[in-house]
Amino acid sequence: MSSQSRGITVQHTPSETNYRLIELPPELQSLLESDSAPVLTLESSDTSALLKTPSKTYALRQKNTSNAFMLLSPTPSTPENPEQGISIVSTIRETVELEVVPDKTAGTSSGTTKSLGGAKGKWHERFGRNR
Repeated sequence: MSSQSRGITVQHTPSETNYRLIELPPELQSLLESDSAPVLTLESSDTSALLKTPSKTYALRQKNTSNAFMLLSPTPSTPENPEQGISIVSTIRETVELEVVPDKTAGTSSGTTKSLGGAKGKWHERFGRNR
């Protein structure tokens, strides 16, 4: 009689912790993995949160994905269930993308520079002025 494996047991045990995946540009990843990793700061702007390194500023943008990511964790074996399995801890449907924010001082030949987000628009001129 041949024995068949029942496969891997998969359980859905959501965690109380919320997770976000951040897509790191290669230069930021290598900077963070270096022996002298810098201190990063988060700041707010009119349009998004900003991640600042000593040399660059990145705007954080949320991207929705059509395929969900599942964060997995091993499930330890128990006397009732001697086989080890996996647990789905979190299902992630959006990621955070980092976009380099252009330096405001570079390329200002006309003397005017648009900040992140540019002009506020007609609605803001009419209704948002007193906010």
